[in-house]
Amino acid sequence: MTRIACLFIPLFPLAARLRAEPELSGEAVAGCEGNGSAARIVGASRSARKAGVRTGMSLAQSRGILPSLIARGRDSGCEGSAHEALLETAWSLSPRVEDAELDLVFADVDGMHNLYDGEHDIGQAAEVTATAMSLPIRVGIAANKLAARIAARQPGSPTVVPPGGEVAFLAALPLRHLRLERRLAETLGRWGVTTLGALARLPADRVASRLGPAGAAAHKAARGIDPQPLVPHQPAATLTEGMELEWPVVTVDPLLAAVRQLLDRIRRRLEAHDLACALLELELGLEPEGSARRAIRLPAPTRDVDALVALIRLELEAHPPDAAVAAFACFVHPNKPRRGQLTLFGAPEIHPEKLAATMARIAGRIGPENIGAPRVSDGHLPERYDVGVFDPPPAPKLRREPKNGRGLLAVRVLRPPVPLEVITEEVKSSELRVESSNTDDTKLSTLDEQRATGRPGGPASSVQHPAPARPPCDEPSTLDSQLSTAMLRLVSVSSEPGATPRVQGLIRVAAGPWSLEDGWWNERPVERDYWDIELSGGRLYRIYRDRQTGDWFADGMYD
Repeated sequence: MTRIACLFIPLFPLAARLRAEPELSGEAVAGCEGNGSAARIVGASRSARKAGVRTGMSLAQSRGILPSLIARGRDSGCEGSAHEALLETAWSLSPRVEDAELDLVFADVDGMHNLYDGEHDIGQAAEVTATAMSLPIRVGIAANKLAARIAARQPGSPTVVPPGGEVAFLAALPLRHLRLERRLAETLGRWGVTTLGALARLPADRVASRLGPAGAAAHKAARGIDPQPLVPHQPAATLTEGMELEWPVVTVDPLLAAVRQLLDRIRRRLEAHDLACALLELELGLEPEGSARRAIRLPAPTRDVDALVALIRLELEAHPPDAAVAAFACFVHPNKPRRGQLTLFGAPEIHPEKLAATMARIAGRIGPENIGAPRVSDGHLPERYDVGVFDPPPAPKLRREPKNGRGLLAVRVLRPPVPLEVITEEVKSSELRVESSNTDDTKLSTLDEQRATGRPGGPASSVQHPAPARPPCDEPSTLDSQLSTAMLRLVSVSSEPGATPRVQGLIRVAAGPWSLEDGWWNERPVERDYWDIELSGGRLYRIYRDRQTGDWFADGMYD
């Protein structure tokens, strides 16, 4: 079931100007289109409407009614910023958003009611988000774009049309909601058809034969049928917000107060897409004319408004504008925020906001061209280097287990060491489990047959006697060629009859040896060869062989 939400800004030109000039809130303001006294009113504030100012009046006529009326012309920059904020509001509801008109967008909210307390709650959430961005919106939700658009233009927002209720909702509404061609509207008026319900009750075949394709399309729309699908829109690569000041300012503090308002709007827009500011450009409109542009590149993307304001302050104090500032605009180039898992013992992550402020202060003292990271230059002089762009180290990450093996484990020492018997045992090839054909990853390096059994090389036999003493040898050989028919078994020697062995199983993987020679000055020096082994049951042990006696011991086990 398709559910479409329409977000609509009434009196859009005026709303965009009031958003850029919040100090005019509550005043009698009118948005105009045209030049001079012949300009036409395209929107009036509540105070102006109460005084009698209406859309379509000339500016001269309106000021005749209300001499104190404040007039503002249309501004493409203000309207573009408001439209982008409207898109961001829609993206806060759904990733599928259609950019339909300057004052109107659609969002696919099918299934989103499960995340809210019904569709009415979806509309209220959109209004709260838009209010935070200084946007007065109306929301309509229906089964198609046509019904949603008409619902969004009704008072009492949000307006929700229940599934299957499109015909009943549209029935009492006038024909002007369909945006009909003039000749078609006049023809229907002569027929006495003034509402959508009256048009829907006409026979479809007769309407098509008398009024043609346009009449047939209007008849379908009156019955709540709209086959047009939602066309998703991709977000802009740059977020823009601008503001005109009530009077020019020459000091930093009042300018930063206004900049903070815009950055707070941008922060909400960034949060809607889970993005952060990677590059901030500030354009200053100077009095009486001219402009100045400042670029602030951050070492790591951030959404911290306080940090951005601090960086702008440092930039303006280091490079103040040449004249009073009458307007400004913020251009934010977004990127994915940096995230890293904090570790208990690892190095702490560099705080991007503090790093950016520190680098900005250093740049103010020695110049931005002298800040960077050294890079080795290609040349015959070893001391030669260049200064490149500073790139902070990445955030720490959690240690991941390797694809093969167990990674770093803690060993639990067995004291006293557990005596072992090392036995060669026949094993069917079907009992052997090989994880990969890559011999580098799964090669079973084992103890040599002579060290395990005391017997010279040759085919493995059935169960043999414990390993006798033998003289030390230089390097162990491997039994890789014989592992298809035999493996080594460890059995602990228990002092109590019938006791369960602490170490028992087939050696599946072995690594070693690591030799230990100590106490050579004593009467009985220590001479051992250590191995790390994995038994068939998955347990890991550290074992060693005493070179002098030939006895085997389990020295520890890995947890």
